[in-house]
Amino acid sequence: MTRYDAAHQLGKRFHGCLAAGDWDGIRSLLTDDATWTLPGDNAVSGTASGADAVVERARKIASYGLRFELLHILVSRENMALSLHNTARRGEVRLDEYLSTVCRLRDGRIASIETYLSDVAGMDAFFV
Repeated sequence: MTRYDAAHQLGKRFHGCLAAGDWDGIRSLLTDDATWTLPGDNAVSGTASGADAVVERARKIASYGLRFELLHILVSRENMALSLHNTARRGEVRLDEYLSTVCRLRDGRIASIETYLSDVAGMDAFFV
């Protein structure tokens, strides 16, 4: 298996665990010092530091009932990114955003995650 195949498989596993709510599975994909940074000013934005905090961030995002549609897994020489379309509805508030979640890898695991959003204002309105 090439490093590109390994990165692609890691992205597939991360998305699968997120969509299934497999928090132990997500934890197994992370380095102990992993971080996840999200833009905005809402209940899930900022930087989560440490693998347990990253898992808690994923759990909190999923608790809002998101549908995580995987569009593409993109690989670079060293890292991987997920292209997603996330949707959800909470009462009258609707989330419909495209995003890229860029994962920097170390020793075959995710060391840092940075998410880029198409609609930060929409995210702020949804995650209150």
